[in-house]
Amino acid sequence: MNLAQAIEHANALAFPGFLTDDQALTDERRKNEEAVGLLLDAWKSAPAGQEPFSFGLIQSLADQNRIICDKYGAARLRNDSNDFSLARKLSDEDLVRAVATMQHRDEKDVAASAGPMLQDLGVAYTEAPVSGTIMGIDLETTDRYPDRGYIINLGMEFMELSPKAKPHDGHTAYFGIPSLYAEAGVPLSDIHHITWDDLKGKTPFREARREQEALLTAFKTFPIMAHNAAFEDSWLTLHLDGYAEARKAGQIVVIDSRDICRRVDPDYKTLPHDSRPAALESWAKRRGVLTGAESEVHLGLDDVDLMFKTVQAEFKERNMFA
Repeated sequence: MNLAQAIEHANALAFPGFLTDDQALTDERRKNEEAVGLLLDAWKSAPAGQEPFSFGLIQSLADQNRIICDKYGAARLRNDSNDFSLARKLSDEDLVRAVATMQHRDEKDVAASAGPMLQDLGVAYTEAPVSGTIMGIDLETTDRYPDRGYIINLGMEFMELSPKAKPHDGHTAYFGIPSLYAEAGVPLSDIHHITWDDLKGKTPFREARREQEALLTAFKTFPIMAHNAAFEDSWLTLHLDGYAEARKAGQIVVIDSRDICRRVDPDYKTLPHDSRPAALESWAKRRGVLTGAESEVHLGLDDVDLMFKTVQAEFKERNMFA
């Protein structure tokens, strides 16, 4: 599929309800997901104001693809990879901007310290003190890939970057999913432990206009931090109206606390890869935020709180506060 074919596919009238057999559902889903990937790349790489189509075209195709996936069955998609809609990491520009924002420095100065491949970004992290207010966010979803599943829980709160600050103004919200999951069960509930009783009667995230508007305003006001932020960034790109446009315009700064762990924590480089040293739970235990017997909750607000306290402990240990 080329870009022209992807645009044509996204603009075509589709009737997911007419697709009933597995092969038809699989073929349509694969075409949808390939088209989403091509359209995302084209839209993001085009100069601002010169995009060949609106971002809403991509979101509409992703919305349609979720209906296909619901019919196919969420459980059967578990081991079927999708390399189109989920970014593996933030861009180098995003990582530099994150450091510059927390240190209130020019991005060019941070980039110069970090080097062409960001091999010294860890050095740049410690060249100047961090300060300011950060907004933490964590999403719980029904799938790994944002063009297949739904956002069902969002946790958020704020914290000052200082050694004695405490997270404040925490908020959590649940969002609905199609009624077929009342019987099928909420996908990935073995991880987040969210059940149908938590979601029954809730408005789906894509339809929650008031919440979407409030979130977008907050994201434009405060830098947002998440652990493995590429995940939240990918999901918000396809699910939160206006997010992709604001990101492209430089109005939203995203900070990845997992990258902070990898760059700043000296323990990370000495631990075996299979121990997942950059996982939030592992990092929190090394910094004494969790005891050996405690575990990460894997629920929005709880995980944001854990992330903030772990980042604070790391920054304090490295003398990174003003």
